[in-house]
Amino acid sequence: MLNLFDTHIPNNGEQFNTLLEHKNIKIIRIVSSHNIETNEYCQSEDEWVVLIEGSAVLEMNKQKQQLSKGESLFIPAHTPHSVLEVEKGTIWLAVHIS
Repeated sequence: MLNLFDTHIPNNGEQFNTLLEHKNIKIIRIVSSHNIETNEYCQSEDEWVVLIEGSAVLEMNKQKQQLSKGESLFIPAHTPHSVLEVEKGTIWLAVHIS
């Protein structure tokens, strides 16, 4: 049994925890500090992210996407994307589908 909120906020960067890996799905909990590096990601699998807590600004296809608590975004495979801003303590679920 796991409580999604049973975590600590890192001082810098983000904390990644794989919660489930089964067949073609991987579910990762991400906890963000307010101080993150802006990295470009481009995965070979589809990704669906949902914010459980907090807010964030992502860039995908050269457009900014504002996400708030409860909102989700589908990121198709091979789509470059970056996290530009994040509220301290933001909790994400990222579902990778291969």
